Amino acid sequence: MHPVLKLLVQRIALGLLLLLAVSAVIFLGVEALPGDTAEAILGRGATEQALANMREALGLNQPALSRYVSWLWALLHGDLGTSLTNRMPIAPAIGQRLGNTLFLASSAAMIAVPLALFLGIIAARHAGRWPDKVISAVTLATISLPEFVAGYFVIYLLTQLFPVFQPVAMVFPGMSFWAKLQAVALPVIVLVVVVLAHMMRMTRAAILNVMESAYVETAELKGLSPLKVIWKHAFPNALAPIIQVVVLNLAYLVVGVVVVEVVFGYNALGQYLVDHVSKRDLPVVQAVGMIFAAVYIGLNILADVAAILANPRLRHPK
Repeated sequence: MHPVLKLLVQRIALGLLLLLAVSAVIFLGVEALPGDTAEAILGRGATEQALANMREALGLNQPALSRYVSWLWALLHGDLGTSLTNRMPIAPAIGQRLGNTLFLASSAAMIAVPLALFLGIIAARHAGRWPDKVISAVTLATISLPEFVAGYFVIYLLTQLFPVFQPVAMVFPGMSFWAKLQAVALPVIVLVVVVLAHMMRMTRAAILNVMESAYVETAELKGLSPLKVIWKHAFPNALAPIIQVVVLNLAYLVVGVVVVEVVFGYNALGQYLVDHVSKRDLPVVQAVGMIFAAVYIGLNILADVAAILANPRLRHPK
């Protein structure tokens, strides 16, 4: 079997085992929350008999293991289940919100990835001098900034101090592409600030590591310009770690946007998850958690395979 195909099969098998473990962890985590779904629906003034009837109607009176196995069996058949709070199918609601999450993540990625590569190359080209120091200092500051702090700072700066955008990111069906871009401008800025630093610093480190190689010194002795040496010789051979960090940050853009979506009131998967955690709506929390886990694990597999394809030495370990 080809090494790349063998790696892919191994990673997919491991990913399926991880998804199984994640489903169990999510189930146990929601079960451990105080209160229950019946009380969240009926309110604290409900009688014990009403709560018991509601739990029976929702199937919450069954053993936890039985409910978990039934949900897992339905998931294997493509059924995400039904929400306990509104008795509506989960799949259509998740489909629309997942599209909003992917739109936000892809918009941020289209800006963050090229900008990070550009800044990383510039920092490596001027290593140890003022451009490198300025870029590194700014990115080090942004990578240390929590998402909600960056979000509120951007809201204050661009809606109060300079009233350019609206503080709430409202996206609804029927909006034009440019209207959607304008609506998600603030969360996109926050996500770019958050993920830019990690990709830039890895690009810089990978290029500087390759710059010490003998073939790079040979290219410099031939009289090539520093930027041409980096672009034609150093950058292609530093692609493996750069691809890995870029893909992992793309996974974060999809999975880690929960805080940003809540700060900006963005109607997407993260906001949907937070709303139903507070209601103890177990099927919704499990479904969203599994989607996030599948995206993250899938992109990790993609990062491993892309790194091997970019580096011939990894394709031939002997």
